[in-house]
Amino acid sequence: MADQDISCRDCGASFTFTEGEQEFYNSKGLSAPQRCKACRAARKSQNGGGGQRQMHDAVCAQCGAECQVPFKPRPESEGGKPVLCKACFQASRA
Repeated sequence: MADQDISCRDCGASFTFTEGEQEFYNSKGLSAPQRCKACRAARKSQNGGGGQRQMHDAVCAQCGAECQVPFKPRPESEGGKPVLCKACFQASRA
């Protein structure tokens, strides 16, 4: 596998997709990049850059404490799983 020269879909600049990067992308099942590093960084910051996640209120199924979780809990009657607060979740993993 040789290095590939790719043209950025946003700015048109040519960038090199190295053999090592290709191996990494393939091992993760990812497609080749379509944007240069500068345009990827600009796009990421424009889209919030992975900032704060929206939190949802929930009640811990184990201790009954009110808590917030980074996903919208579904009722168990609709196939949802019990929600645990941070302390109970960490205790269950120990």
